[in-house]
This record gives sequence, C-alpha cells and structure tokens, in this order.
Amino acid sequence: MASERQISVGGVTIGGGAPVVVQSMTLTKTHDVEATTAQIAALEEVRLLEQLGFHDFKISVKSSHVPTMIRAYRRLSERVPYPLHLGVTEAGTPFSGSIKSAVGMGALLVDGIGDTMRVSLTADPVEEVRTAFEILKALGLRERGPIMIACPSCGRDNVGVQTLAEEVEERLHAYPQHFEVAVLGCAVNGPGEAGDADFGIAGGRDVGFVYAHGRVLKKVSSDILIDELFDEIDRWIEDGMHRPKRLKMAKPAALAMAEASLIPLE
Repeated sequence: MASERQISVGGVTIGGGAPVVVQSMTLTKTHDVEATTAQIAALEEVRLLEQLGFHDFKISVKSSHVPTMIRAYRRLSERVPYPLHLGVTEAGTPFSGSIKSAVGMGALLVDGIGDTMRVSLTADPVEEVRTAFEILKALGLRERGPIMIACPSCGRDNVGVQTLAEEVEERLHAYPQHFEVAVLGCAVNGPGEAGDADFGIAGGRDVGFVYAHGRVLKKVSSDILIDELFDEIDRWIEDGMHRPKRLKMAKPAALAMAEASLIPLE
C-alpha cells in the first residue's frame, strides 16, 4: 500500500501521495556501507527512531536481487506508514541495469509502493536520472519530456527503422515538453500507430509521410523526413501546443494509405 506519512527533504515533498521523486548520487569515492546496512531486516531501526520521537524519515531496503527487493518492499509497505525509497542496488550496466530496475521498481510503483527512487547504473548519473524518468513515464506517473513509440523491425522495413528511431530519440532529448511521437519503418502501420500519437513519421525507400494529430500532414523525400517532423513539432510548440479534437477514422486503413500516396511530394 502507498505510504501515509509525508515528509519534506530540502524543500521536496516526499510520500503521502506526492509525485515519485527521482534521486541519484555523485561519483565521489565513499565507503560501501549500503551493502552492509541493507542486511540490517529495517523495522528495528524504525522502532528506534519512533522511540526517540523522530518521524521525518524514509526507508530503503534495496537489494541487487530483484525478487528479494520486490518482496521486501511489499512486506515493509504493509507494516509502516513512512515513505519508501526504491532501488535495485548495483543493478549493472545501462542495458541490464535498466531492465532490472524497470522490472523491480515498476512492479512496486504500479501498485502505489514507493516515493523516491534511484536507478543504480554503472554509468554517468545523468543516465540514471534519464532511465528513472522513462520508468515513471511508462507507468503514467510523471510527464517529463516526449514519449516515443517505434515499430519493431520486420520484413516490410525498407528504410532502416532502428536508425530512424535512434536519431529521432536523440533529438527528442532536447525537448522538455510532454508529447508523443511515433516512428514507423513503413506506411502499413501509419494510419494506426502514427495516427494515435501527436506526431509520427512512416518511412519508405524514397518518400515518407509526416503525421500530426491523427492525419497525414505531408509526403516528403526520405532524406528530409526527420527534419520535416521536427519542423512541425517546433511550429506546434510555438503555437501553444493545441491538440485538435480527434475524429474517428471512418475509412479503412488501406483506403487511407492509398489516399496518402496521392499527396504531392513536397
């Protein structure tokens, strides 16, 4: 269950229904006390603090073993009212560590358990914060920066969707605004996936399509497809980020695709 008590740390509100807070650490060399204190089972420390009349604290029972970490936090959340700091400690490299962190903390956050979090990666702390916010965005708990969806590689991919998606994702890092962008490797999925996002692109060998708010905006040469996408995003932001009312697509996807192919090349 979610924590009941709310505390303030340096002006940041934690617990008691406040948004989940992201933490990180410096790269300074310190004694490794975390591994030791993690083994001390935590309720005894809580009782000691309560006996001293101190209640403004949060609790962490991090573990590098994901199932153990999940079980520990679930049991603790049932027995104490205090904010909980989540983490899969010493999770590893950005690839494996991000997966372990997403599985461990995501399983708890989706049930309302956890008030602050740290993604512990063998990497620049900036990557830790970025991964933490991606976890929160995936669960709909925080809105910070864009969300990108991309289709998997398949036999219809004739533009190199992985390269396309990676370039779009990299450029999206510069945007603090919250919106959704779809990146697709062919026109087949365009009327669906790209149509649901604020913006989208569907690539092709020679030409691609730019989508905005559920409709095809333009057909452009593939070599300027990404630039055209971001031109439209920038224009939309400058105009106040107004989202037009969505209309249900009455036409079959095949017909919508056929009509989009008839749009003059810009």
